[in-house]
Amino acid sequence: MIATKPNSESLTDLASGMMNAFVYGGPGKMSLEARPKPMVNAAGDAVIRMIKTTICGTDLHILKGDVPTCVAGRILGHEGIGIVESVGLGVASFKPGDKVLISCITACSKCEYCRRGMFSHCTTGGWILGNTIDGTQAEYVLIPHADTSLYNMPAGADEDAFVMLSDILPTGFECGVLNGKVSPGSSVAIVGSGPVGLAALLTAQLYSPAQLIMIDMDDNRLKVAKRLGATHTINNSSENAVAKVLEITDGKGVDTAIEAVGVPPTFELCQMLIGAGGTIANIGVHGHPVTLHLEKLWDRNISITTRLVDTVTTPTLLNSVQSKKINPTVLVTHHFKLDQILEAYDTFGNAQKTGAMKVILDCQ
Repeated sequence: MIATKPNSESLTDLASGMMNAFVYGGPGKMSLEARPKPMVNAAGDAVIRMIKTTICGTDLHILKGDVPTCVAGRILGHEGIGIVESVGLGVASFKPGDKVLISCITACSKCEYCRRGMFSHCTTGGWILGNTIDGTQAEYVLIPHADTSLYNMPAGADEDAFVMLSDILPTGFECGVLNGKVSPGSSVAIVGSGPVGLAALLTAQLYSPAQLIMIDMDDNRLKVAKRLGATHTINNSSENAVAKVLEITDGKGVDTAIEAVGVPPTFELCQMLIGAGGTIANIGVHGHPVTLHLEKLWDRNISITTRLVDTVTTPTLLNSVQSKKINPTVLVTHHFKLDQILEAYDTFGNAQKTGAMKVILDCQ
C-alpha cells in the first residue's frame, strides 16, 4: 500500500478551521491530511470532537478496493467516542459538552427500514460513516440524525470499552450470535478469531452454549480465544478442522457456524461444519464470490443468514458492559496517537506478526 504523511507545514492549526484526518486515496493508497473541520448542515446534525477511535477489518477491505461505495478522498472510520462540539436546532437529546458513543450505523428512526428495526438500511443513513460520508478517523466528525445515532456515556465509563460498543460488539452479537440462533446447550463453531470473531465469542456466552469452538490459523489468537471462554480451539493450518469438529460433536456437526473472516475458504468451511437443522451466520465482508454447495446441503434443513449490523442491541450491550457481564477491553492490544495512524494501520494489518487485535487511536 502507498502511504503518505503530510509535513508539519501542511497541517494548519485547528483554530483556522482545519483538522487532521486519515484519507482513503483509492485501492492501496492512504494518507494523513489536513481537511476542513466539519460544520452543522442540517437540523439533526451534531459535530463531535473525537476522543478515541479505532480501525476495523472493514477499513482494510476498503483499502483493498472491496467496498465500491467508498470512493477516493473519503475520511475513513465508523467507530469511536467524543465530545459534542455543536448541534443543529433539531437535536433534542444532546448538547455541547456531552460525552457520547458514536454508533457505526446512522439511523433516522422514521423511514420504513428504521421502523422495522433495520437501521443498517435506513434510507438516509445506515453504514455511511467512513463509507459514503466522512468518518471518525479524524479530530472532528459530523454525525447526521444525532438524536438516534449517538448514546450518552455514563460518568466514569471505560473509554476503551465504549469504543468496542460502536461496532464490533453489536456486530458479533447481532450478525453472529442472534442470527446464528445460539441457544443454551448448543454447539457453536466460530471461523475466524479476529476482533469480530472474538466479539461473537464473548457475547455467545450470554446464551450458555455447551461447546464454543474457535477456528483460526493464528496460534496467538487461538490462545486469546481460549482465555476468553472457548471450549475448544483448532488451528486449521495444521489440523483437519472438519474432522476435529465432527469428533467434538459426536459426528453431528455444529448447530451454529459463524463466518467471521470474509473470504471464500472460510465460508466453504462453515458449510462443511454445519449439522442438520443448523444455521450458518455470515459476519465477514466478502469482496469475492463464494461457492454454495447446494448439492450437499439441499436436504440438510439448514439456514444461511446475512446481515449488516443494525446496532439495535447497543443499549443492551451497554448495560452488560457497565454491569461487567462483558469486558470488551480484553480485545484492545495497542494504543496510538492519531498522528501515528499509518503505523497503527500497519500494525493492525499485520496482526499475525504484531499480535494486534483492536488498536485504539487517541485523537486528542
